[in-house]
Amino acid sequence: MEKEALKRIFEFLEEKEGKTHKDKGSLKWKIIFNEPITKEDLNVKGGLNLSNKNITSLPEGLKVGGALFLGDLKITLLPEGLEVGGWLDLQYTKITSLPEGLKVGGSLYIKNTKLTKYLDNELREMVKPGFIKGKIFRD
Repeated sequence: MEKEALKRIFEFLEEKEGKTHKDKGSLKWKIIFNEPITKEDLNVKGGLNLSNKNITSLPEGLKVGGALFLGDLKITLLPEGLEVGGWLDLQYTKITSLPEGLKVGGSLYIKNTKLTKYLDNELREMVKPGFIKGKIFRD
């Protein structure tokens, strides 16, 4: 379903039935529906699941306190300054490299990406001065 049609359905339900979508106003909502993102939106306290959405990019300076799920996105690059407190799921994405300064407090999942061609130590070097604290999973 087209994003705008879906958004109109949510707006209709809110107007006619007083039902607001649980994600309305969140960073997830704003990314999906291309709404303006504030600096405060970039600091997500918990996890963020954007898997299987029609998203091609993420905002610079994004900080996620928990896990970040990006599986099966058409995304090709991660933004500068990305920090993830938990694990980072990049499975089935088109990402070919990791940005310098990437911080991952948990594990990294890279199944079915071009990142699998790199050894663990090469991936960890790629992100310096950032880090990947946990394991790197390819399967």
